[in-house]
Amino acid sequence: MSPAHARDPRGSDSVRSQRIAGILRDEILAGELTPGTWLRQDELAARLGASRIPVREALRILESEGLAESFPNRGARVPVLSLDDVHTYYRMRERLEPLTLTESLTRLTDQHLARLERIQDEIENQSDINRFLVLDRDFHMTSYSGCPSGHLLAMTERLWNSTQHYRRAFMVLADPDRAAIVNAEHRLILDAVRRRDAEDCERYLTGHIRRTRVELTAHPELFVDGEGASGRSGTS
Repeated sequence: MSPAHARDPRGSDSVRSQRIAGILRDEILAGELTPGTWLRQDELAARLGASRIPVREALRILESEGLAESFPNRGARVPVLSLDDVHTYYRMRERLEPLTLTESLTRLTDQHLARLERIQDEIENQSDINRFLVLDRDFHMTSYSGCPSGHLLAMTERLWNSTQHYRRAFMVLADPDRAAIVNAEHRLILDAVRRRDAEDCERYLTGHIRRTRVELTAHPELFVDGEGASGRSGTS
């Protein structure tokens, strides 16, 4: 989404807010705006060619998604997580996502299954970290897309959003053999989804998330207090 879309005079403030939120969401998830980056309304408004009103509302949207945090009299920034935060978030994911997946199972169509297969095939045939992160997210979110609870899906996505940067940082350090492990785990999950086996889905997905938590939290150097808090603004 280009900044030109944010300037579209035909849209209402609500529509412009959604567009601006989309631009910033993409930049945060892509690692262009890192933890600790201040999202200053005036600078964002100038960069995106918008007034401060839709920018302010866009930041509220991002905050509800776990992609921004606000401070009284200081503004908003991309959240910074501690090692303990990420450990807790991953433990929450271990409980929440298997439930989301098992709730989704009976509503997944043949089209969903075919999409999961295509995503996993692409994961196995590329080595770019950023592309892997996009595909990995798409794989899991597609598997959850049959879940009838909007609240459950929103909580699941918020936890993904909150830990995205740290997954990217970890991938840079990860052993090259890790890709084979991830692929094997994805194939187990996909097979269980095809069989509509809730028990296997829960077991394989829980193990998949837990292994990532253990590996990620073994690298405390990724979690530096005040990371990115040098005052860099959202004017990337």
